[in-house]
Amino acid sequence: MNDDINVLALIKGKERYIFLYDDSQRAETLRMLGRHASNPELSFSWYDAAVLSQKIRQEERQQQRSRLRMPQVTDSEELF
Repeated sequence: MNDDINVLALIKGKERYIFLYDDSQRAETLRMLGRHASNPELSFSWYDAAVLSQKIRQEERQQQRSRLRMPQVTDSEELF
């Protein structure tokens, strides 16, 4: 895990929804999207929550793929 902060933003008319989270807070951010969608006082819809959730999950998959592609140092390589 790294120390990067992820930024997720949605602009709806004059409203701005900006979510800042690190990788360890991914699940909490997904729950927050649901809480916002269920709040009738906000224009944030379930469709908005679904789209942003998909973006969070895509980013997670991309990070996992990039970690898998990183060369691993083996014990024998450390000797040289």
